[in-house]
Order: sequence, then C-alpha cells, then structure tokens
Amino acid sequence: MKIVSPALLGLSLAVVGSSFAAAQQMHTPPKVLEIEREVIKPGKSGAIHDKSESKFVAAMAAAKWPTHYIALNSMSGKSRALYLVGYDSFAAMEADNKATEKNAALSAALDKASEADGDLLNEFDQLVFALDPDLSYRPETDIAHNHYMEVSSFHIKPGHMKEFHELTALVIDAHKKAGTSAHWAAYDIAYGGDDEVVAFSGDKTLAEIDTGYAEDKQFRDALGADGLKRLRELEAASIQESDSELFSVNPRQSYVPEDWVKADPDFWKPKPMAAPAAKPAPNAKTAQ
Repeated sequence: MKIVSPALLGLSLAVVGSSFAAAQQMHTPPKVLEIEREVIKPGKSGAIHDKSESKFVAAMAAAKWPTHYIALNSMSGKSRALYLVGYDSFAAMEADNKATEKNAALSAALDKASEADGDLLNEFDQLVFALDPDLSYRPETDIAHNHYMEVSSFHIKPGHMKEFHELTALVIDAHKKAGTSAHWAAYDIAYGGDDEVVAFSGDKTLAEIDTGYAEDKQFRDALGADGLKRLRELEAASIQESDSELFSVNPRQSYVPEDWVKADPDFWKPKPMAAPAAKPAPNAKTAQ
C-alpha cells in the first residue's frame, strides 16, 4: 500500500520478541527492534539458505529460548534476508544477550551455525531501531497470519525531521477522513545509521496491496488539492531518499511462539521439502 514515494499509505508492523508470547491475536509493536540483514550470494538462497538457517532455529528450540524472531526473504531488490526481533526495552535486549552468553550450549550452537552460514553471504550487518508512536498509525496487527512484508525506508534530510513529522500527520489525518484500511508502525534508527525512519507493512496476502492501491483515490480526495500540494512540499523538504521493498515471511527460517503455530499451522509448519529423485541406475545396454 503506497502513499507517495514510496510508502506510508497502509503499513502494519510484524516483528516478534519475547514480549509476544501471549495468546492474543492482535499485538502491539515492540519499543525496540533489532534487525540482522544478510545479503545472499548468487545461487545460495532458497533451499540452500533454508537448510543453513534451520540450524539457528533448531538451536533456539532446543534451548527453549523465550525470545523469538521472524525471517523475511526479499521479493524485490538484492537477494537478502532480514531477521527481526523485538524487545520491550533496551534493558530487555541486554538481558537477552547476557542470558545467551551464559548458556554455553546455545552459544556454541549459534557460533557453529554462524560460521557455516557465513559461507553463503556477501554482506551482514545489524541495526537497532526505536518505535516512534508519533509517526505510527493503528500499529496493532495479527502478526501470526502475516505472510508478506513491505519495508519502506526514509532517509531524512539533516535538520528536517520536523517537516517529516508534519508530513506524517497530514497523511494520518487524510486516512482518518477517507476511512482507508491503512495502518503502520514506524521506527527511528537508534544505531547503525543516520536520520532514518523505517516502516513495516504486514500483509496476509498480496491482495491487500491491491486494496491499498484501490484506496488511493479516496485518500487523495480526502487530502484535496491543497493538501496534496502541501504533502509534496513537505516530502521535498524532508526526504533525502526513500525506498520500498517487498519481502515474504519465511517460516523455515523463523523461530516463533507456539501460539502462532497453532493459529496458522499450515503456514508455520510447512511440509518437509522433498529430496531430489534418485537417478535410475543405467541398464546394461546404456552402461556399455
């Protein structure tokens, strides 16, 4: 679901952490979001990367670890994967890291998996974000049933965050008036970059993106000519560059709470991938 360039029209967060183990369906976004980003070597994605990442999932499951994460695989742009984990606070993030370090078996398993996984990667980095409630709109979502994710990033011009806040307020007001299905959660980068806002859109199906585009007219009608002109002015004044990418949620690479699995078992427990069929043995005539 798009707004202008590239996205604010209909975004909803889908990240997971230890605070998301409750049985309720609708979840509020975490205050702290850690993202690990992997750029995959050509020919090393798909089943090859699934097999490698399954080692991390197995290690976490064996330890019955309380912190969970979602894996996203790119459907646009570079071949890459994002791993999202949420925390209630930076203190909770620290506690999780310390607990992992103290668990010798888990740490060893993760180190071994990381070494093997590194052979499949061109790049790896980590970023930490903080939730910005003022830039978010109706962020609660049924995370367990989200199968796709739109990730939109906005690099803000130095000293122009005020205009970006005004832009977002204008967009939110128009959505309220139009009665669209828009909803999103926005994060400010805390560590790993400069003046960046990232928004996440969780979709149950790609048809929800069609709905977002179909609602564009009522959104623009709610803005009106003057509102649209002001939106363009604020966009030009505040946004240095922006990008919007589409990802699929990969259940084979994700470590999620059991209640999510129960809520959508066909998705979170996919059937094992079939092994390649064995080549028939050559008959005597062929062998000669």
